[in-house]
Amino acid sequence: MYLFSWADSKIKNFHWYHISLIKTSVLFVTLLLVKFFPQLVSWEWYWYLILALVAVIPVWIRMMK
Repeated sequence: MYLFSWADSKIKNFHWYHISLIKTSVLFVTLLLVKFFPQLVSWEWYWYLILALVAVIPVWIRMMK
């Protein structure tokens, strides 16, 4: 858990554009993985939607508290 508390303390030093750059880098790493492993995108579209919703539910809950 030390890693997460360390990361939480460091993120306070970031500006909004740093977070955007992190998200952009995640996008490009994802595209790289798809390029190397094309079978990752062979699922039907609704599976990706379900996984996205499952991933965002804890964030929504945290935002609404």
